Amino acid sequence: MNFPFYIARRYLFSKKSTHAINVISSISVVGVAVATMALVVTLSVFNGFHDLVASFFTQMDPQLKVTPVKGKTALAEDPILTRIRQLPEVEVATECLEEQALAVYGNRQQMVKVKGVEDNFNQLTHIQEILEGDGSFELHAADMHYGIPGLGVAYQLGLGYTYDHPLKIYAPRREGQLNITNPTEGFVEDELYSPGVVFCMKQGKYDKNYILTSLAFTRHLFDLEGRLSSLELRLKPGSDFERVKRQMEEIAGDQFYVQDRYEQQNDTFRIMKVEKLIAYVFLTFILVIACFNIIGSLSMLIIDKKEDVVTLRNLGASERQIIHVFLFEGRLISAIGAVIGVVVGLLLCWVQQQYGIVRLGSSEGSFVVDAYPVSVHPWDIVLVFFTVLAVGFLSVWYPVRYFSRRLLK
Repeated sequence: MNFPFYIARRYLFSKKSTHAINVISSISVVGVAVATMALVVTLSVFNGFHDLVASFFTQMDPQLKVTPVKGKTALAEDPILTRIRQLPEVEVATECLEEQALAVYGNRQQMVKVKGVEDNFNQLTHIQEILEGDGSFELHAADMHYGIPGLGVAYQLGLGYTYDHPLKIYAPRREGQLNITNPTEGFVEDELYSPGVVFCMKQGKYDKNYILTSLAFTRHLFDLEGRLSSLELRLKPGSDFERVKRQMEEIAGDQFYVQDRYEQQNDTFRIMKVEKLIAYVFLTFILVIACFNIIGSLSMLIIDKKEDVVTLRNLGASERQIIHVFLFEGRLISAIGAVIGVVVGLLLCWVQQQYGIVRLGSSEGSFVVDAYPVSVHPWDIVLVFFTVLAVGFLSVWYPVRYFSRRLLK
């Protein structure tokens, strides 16, 4: 057995001549455990919000989205896009065209994003799961085009699930000059009819801004025949997602971006990652402060065991071995605190997942979820555990060597 480790373990669990050393050692373990628990719980809550937001986005966002690098639109028959959509792993490919327009209903109006999609859009995404109303997902019937507004758009325009009169959509003409005496001539006007549903993603970016309609309507409205702003794709079940994505990126070259769901919402997820990192850094500083208790405990232990050090030297223990005894003592305190903190943190996360003890608000329905979401990621637990060990080990290294050498003089 490792001699310094054996002596350190005996010192940790044996009674000291001064009872205060036992108390301070216990406080040191508790301090490290509380800081560790806070790291586990906080990172798991950030993971919970991350997964919650991701679940909302994926209701409409495709698995993969191909967009032009230059300009807002590209030719639908571009050879690169044709090669991508013909890959054997692609199950559904939908052409989309998205532009700003003015929506007018009665005496209300609002700037909206009109997104034109093909009829297979409901096969590409989970749009059917977020529709509310008595109708179904329909984009057109003969020459009549339907418009499915977001819940926020419907509220702002006073539409309801079903609107009785056509919704007028105005888009600026792409060619010609604006006639100041008759400004309406500078706009293309068209009408959308109600399919009896609205969509609700519980995300303001979509619900308050978007209207879904047919691709043909959008191309005619914006005078962009034969063009698209994105090619949205879904792969066949069992496909190697990362490999197919890399293959598409090779085909796209520097002409098109190929984005997965997280990259499509890159700004949102980047902010969440930065917030999680900042929380991790601040809690690590708190952990460093908690480790000062370990330094105090070891300092008193070194003084308390002065006679034992003399005995160990007489028995042949080297200066290095004696220093390692107290180093192992500090490391044991850190390790025990880390294990207890991780276990308690995981237990609290489980309780929150099962029972939702900590709630977001006093009234139900005020938020998307009633309680703080929690998601435990194994790599976060590994990171927390080794962070605690590293901070604990580094914090005791210099003080132990300093006090031990003074004692050994």
